[in-house]
Amino acid sequence: MTRADAAGENDDGQGTSNRISGGVFFHAVIQGRDITVQLPARITPALSGLPALSPAFTGRDEQLEEVLRLLDPSAEGKQPLLVAGLAGVGKTELIVQSAAQARDKPGWFPGGVLMIDLFGYDPARRLTPERALQDLLCAVGVPADQIPDNLQGRARLYRSALAAFAEQSRRILVVLDNAASVQQVGSLLPTDGTTAALLTSRHTLDVGARLLELDVLDRPSSTELLRNSLRQTRGSADTRVDEDPEAASIVADLCAGLPLALRIAAALLADTPSRPVVSLAQALQRSHTRLDELSREDRAVRAAFHLSYQALSDQHARVFRLLPLAPGPDVSTESVSRLAALDQQRAERLLLDLARAHLVEPGRTWGRWRLHDLVRIYADELGRVRAEEDDHHGAITRMCHYYESMVDAAETHLPGSYVAASPSFASRRQSLDWLDGERANLVAAAVSGIAFADLSRTVLSSPRNGLSAHPLSVVGRPPLMMLFRYLAYRRHDDDLIAICAETVTRSQQQGDRASEAIALDGLGVAFRVGRRSADSARAHTKALAIARDLGDRHSEARFMCHLGHSLVQDHKPGQALKLYKKSAKLFSRMGDRLSEGAALTGAGLALFLMQRHEEAVDVHRHSLAVLAPLGDRSFTFDTLNNLGLALRETGRLREAIDVFTQATVIAGEQGTRHGEGTALSNLGNTLGKALEYKQSISVHKKVLAIAVELEDRDMEGRALGNLGIVLGDANKFKQAIKVLSRATAVFVELGDHHEECRVLNNIGSTLVDKGDFTRAIATYHRAAAACLRAGDRHMQGEVSRNLQFALVKEAIWEPDSSGPRNADQPLVRRDHTSLASRMRRWIRRKR
Repeated sequence: MTRADAAGENDDGQGTSNRISGGVFFHAVIQGRDITVQLPARITPALSGLPALSPAFTGRDEQLEEVLRLLDPSAEGKQPLLVAGLAGVGKTELIVQSAAQARDKPGWFPGGVLMIDLFGYDPARRLTPERALQDLLCAVGVPADQIPDNLQGRARLYRSALAAFAEQSRRILVVLDNAASVQQVGSLLPTDGTTAALLTSRHTLDVGARLLELDVLDRPSSTELLRNSLRQTRGSADTRVDEDPEAASIVADLCAGLPLALRIAAALLADTPSRPVVSLAQALQRSHTRLDELSREDRAVRAAFHLSYQALSDQHARVFRLLPLAPGPDVSTESVSRLAALDQQRAERLLLDLARAHLVEPGRTWGRWRLHDLVRIYADELGRVRAEEDDHHGAITRMCHYYESMVDAAETHLPGSYVAASPSFASRRQSLDWLDGERANLVAAAVSGIAFADLSRTVLSSPRNGLSAHPLSVVGRPPLMMLFRYLAYRRHDDDLIAICAETVTRSQQQGDRASEAIALDGLGVAFRVGRRSADSARAHTKALAIARDLGDRHSEARFMCHLGHSLVQDHKPGQALKLYKKSAKLFSRMGDRLSEGAALTGAGLALFLMQRHEEAVDVHRHSLAVLAPLGDRSFTFDTLNNLGLALRETGRLREAIDVFTQATVIAGEQGTRHGEGTALSNLGNTLGKALEYKQSISVHKKVLAIAVELEDRDMEGRALGNLGIVLGDANKFKQAIKVLSRATAVFVELGDHHEECRVLNNIGSTLVDKGDFTRAIATYHRAAAACLRAGDRHMQGEVSRNLQFALVKEAIWEPDSSGPRNADQPLVRRDHTSLASRMRRWIRRKR
């Protein structure tokens, strides 16, 4: 190889001079005085071979900017840049666009661009390193007869040629597309420290390159690519995407942001100008034929994926085929180890390999993995063909057992559990982290029927009594075991409803009326947790009708009790009372004393809400007498709490304080911090009513500490609300409003408009007590808006009355007494005081 500007002098010293300049030569150079040379045909380097740029390229501005920044000759560190990603994600188009822009920048790559497709994932066309080097050397102008036969020689000549171009200020950009392995591409990378290199691969190759992993397009960019590709073929007059943006968005979503799929979709539309976008959207919605739809004579999504799949080892391929069996959007390493019957360490290594091949994507947190939507369909197709060989039945069974055992263990750490905490989790925080991480998968498993197939029966039934359930808590809180307990705790009401609704549908399709009744009853519980009391009552009513048709008296009694809970929540305690009484009689006849006690306590609660407080006290004491011989502490705890409420309203405050103290002791003995918080909350409210404000404030602060410890935002909000009321009653208005405002923020965050309304109503009452009627009126308006969002007519009426009262007081309050009321003025009772009663109190104060 001879470089430009070589010069020589004859041996005779006569000063004859030969000079060669203006290029890089890859053949012999002869110098002399009288020489005749027959020159071979001139070879022009092929350094402008980039493919045509797509005018539909979109959505990659950030990545394009990053590539150009790294290609800038002034940038530090001239390491190669590897663009890696899933098949069809647009790696080649990105580097072609980048190379074209870099080539056109003055002084960046005056030597041009040297590009080669290595076909690394196509066995029929894959280039060996030797063949690739031969093509590259020919492209830079090396005659074929000057190219060495072996790999090492070709690599040396290739790298020397690149260095020679760089030394002559003709720096080249090398573009290596579709590299499959380090072995294929390692000899093709420049080593002179000046020549730049771009390469693409479906694998994350360890070649010392800067890595840029390309993700799928977002929805707006996907829609734009669809629009641009269609117009590229049919012209700007084709406005089908703009005319039906909703259908275009559906197509974009079903293509899952994969540029290859989007381009095929656009080509299918371009083939038939009369075809509306909605027609393609409907065709793609059938997942079992989606990959068939996303194909054309020249290209197909399935074919692109297959090139990656066929490079996998047998064990990698088996794991890949099993992954779609996981029902949710992602899957943990532990779940994969169960699916594939592998130890966790081996499963993790295989998943990492699949991630490097971009057939699997790492999740947002370590240890979780997901499949691109179209890749999932492809893997599922493969898995169905080899289901027997891969033992799908065994894989699903192992995964379900894992889910169910882990949920059962995690549930023991949740508030309200009366079972010793499982050692499978070190703490409640750890159990919640696991449940939160797996929630989508657990819900999907339950909805699909893969796991938790008998969830309603597990939660709401007892094997001794056919359909009949384990007795429910008499304060309207069912024993939400397993997934029910967790979803209720985290307030995922929609998930609860979806699981039960799907269970109802499956039972109806199978004609299993017994299961249908249990599922309907579970749906009623789910609706009640979501505060949809009317829907809850309807579901329980249907369950009750089936139980009667089947002649199951025990289930009939149980479902009556459940329906009573829904009616109580719907502010219909009178109707609930009749059901509780009938339920208690049926249980008594059948000798189910535990359920009888539960139903009696339900009746006591209904009487309490009807303000028949003395009767409520008697019924609760009867319930305690029924429960006492059974040694059951959990339902005794609930009954004591309800008894305390009734005693408090009869004015027997000291008795109520003693009862709530007993309930607190039981909760402590059982180690249920949530129950302890409930009992303490009732105790604090009672102490406040007894005007023992200091003790009441202290107790409510303990409840707040428990709520923070449990990370129970709902309990935290209620604790703040109760504390704020006591502070207001103690004339500490500024502190009260601050604390109640914190409670409001909690319920707004939780989306609990019922409690938001209640707390805002109490803030308004506190402001009225303070004499700040203008702010009180504004707050009542906010409370009314929250009531409307919650659909709570009962509370809406209370807020309306309070608002009227505040408006009256604002209008007639004497100017000289418009400040905060004196300490000796009587307190205005919150929530349940009528306007007339408040007006009478105000008149007494004025007199």
